[in-house]
Amino acid sequence: MHHARPHRSDDSIEANSRVLILGASGMLGRELLRLAPTEDELGRPINVGGADIQEVDITDAEAVHRYVAHIAPRVVINCAAYTDVDGCESNREKAFAVNGAGAGHVAAAARACGARLLHISTDFVFDGEKEEPYVEEDIPRPINVYGESKLEGERRVQDVGGDWIIVRTAWLYGRHGKNFVDTILRLARTRTEISVVTDIIGCPTSAADLAAVIWHLALSPLRGIYHAVNQGSCSRFEQAREIVRLAGLACEVRATTSDAFPLPARRPACVILSTEKLQAATGQAMRSWRAALAAYLGGG
Repeated sequence: MHHARPHRSDDSIEANSRVLILGASGMLGRELLRLAPTEDELGRPINVGGADIQEVDITDAEAVHRYVAHIAPRVVINCAAYTDVDGCESNREKAFAVNGAGAGHVAAAARACGARLLHISTDFVFDGEKEEPYVEEDIPRPINVYGESKLEGERRVQDVGGDWIIVRTAWLYGRHGKNFVDTILRLARTRTEISVVTDIIGCPTSAADLAAVIWHLALSPLRGIYHAVNQGSCSRFEQAREIVRLAGLACEVRATTSDAFPLPARRPACVILSTEKLQAATGQAMRSWRAALAAYLGGG
């Protein structure tokens, strides 16, 4: 008696139309799934699948190779990361296992099955001491374990080679997962005043806006490193003040400095990522951080 191969619903879809999102239950992963296109630039259907640590642990090289080979994707988008910046300081081994070695395992598995890799990185690979915006070619100098581990991941992706693209982003917020915007909203709803630092400057970025850019890049022939953040920059204090204003909350936002809030991990003082390379390559600019924040708070 012969056993028929079990019928799978995706048998009819060409293997090269599959996109695999790792870290799919995280803030960015969930936006990528929500905004996934149904067809590619040639009108072929795109079959998008998501996996998280329950399906595959990226720190296990063999498991990653087996899983990616089984899915046989055309594109792998790696959002899987250990993103607790302060947690990384006391869990250096875990940070490097996930953000460093794990990124390398994903890159090797993608290359082995001829898939294109889009890997997510961070503004924290920089030290925050440059007075102008950081361009992709600037030399990274991380000042905390999270940044060091993410830089190690970037290097491993590049060492594996193949068809890769690295997207650095910053100050991400979205509907799913712990983030600064939701924290400020929660505090401002229950307090008459909050104190927020003026001496940490960066580029607040909407996970939904970033997801749209990632889809554009993932399905393009572009390679290399790209910075993707909402336009403009601000201090955490200015961002908090705008959150409170847009939400119409009666809470006073007071200015303070990071000395008042000692944290395990040092934060770079000022990292503004230049998106000129992204704009030149795609012909599109991400909207301003204020417009993106207003849309997020308005439910858009």
